[in-house]
Amino acid sequence: MGLHVERAGETGPTVVLVHGNGPPGWGAWDAVRPLADRYRLVVPHRGGYPPNPPLDQIDFERQADELAELVEPGSHLVGHSYGGVIALIMAGRIGDRLRSLAVGEPPAFGLVRGNPAAEAIIAELQSIREADGDARTQLVAFMRAVGSTTEVPDPLPPGGEQLVQAGNAQRPPWEARFDFAAIRAEGMPVLVITGGHSDAFEAIGDVIERELSAERAVLPGRGHSVQRIGQPFNDRLAAFIDAADSTE
Repeated sequence: MGLHVERAGETGPTVVLVHGNGPPGWGAWDAVRPLADRYRLVVPHRGGYPPNPPLDQIDFERQADELAELVEPGSHLVGHSYGGVIALIMAGRIGDRLRSLAVGEPPAFGLVRGNPAAEAIIAELQSIREADGDARTQLVAFMRAVGSTTEVPDPLPPGGEQLVQAGNAQRPPWEARFDFAAIRAEGMPVLVITGGHSDAFEAIGDVIERELSAERAVLPGRGHSVQRIGQPFNDRLAAFIDAADSTE
């Protein structure tokens, strides 16, 4: 596979963290890093994202299979944004290896087609992909469209243009389909976290909660970037993971 993978923590259950469209690795998960005191954190950089080489096309189906190679039996899987879409696909395929699944603000707009707020975001994201603006302009527009509060540096740091290239190369997340029946059959606990900032993302959370009998948390304050909230996110995720492990 050859993906760049970072790790932290030497004790406790394994937690695999799958990033979204923004900075990969600890660039996405730095606020979660304190959990390395309790868990073994596995933090892959998805294909196409630095320091991996660029890709002309990125497909969530293929990346789900690539990342599955990192998941040992008994692992906990956590995905944010596009990484949450990938995590949902993975759970339908390798659920027998997972102790739990947690997703934060997955842009699974295919679950809520026809929802006006979701359709507005889809239209805006399509427009951004087709625009001729420079990389930073596109990234700023993307962050605004999904409701992220993350600041975009000016100029972009090294690797910033590759981030935008990767986002443009990705298959649109609203095309993803999920095997909810397979996830339900495994009986794994599921947690869906939203930021309380968008009717579209809340509607997606409602569907996942209903389909998977998922626990639900709404953590406002950082918009789409729920994993950057810090202690409230970490405390909720840790409580979920510990409860899942206690039911073994």
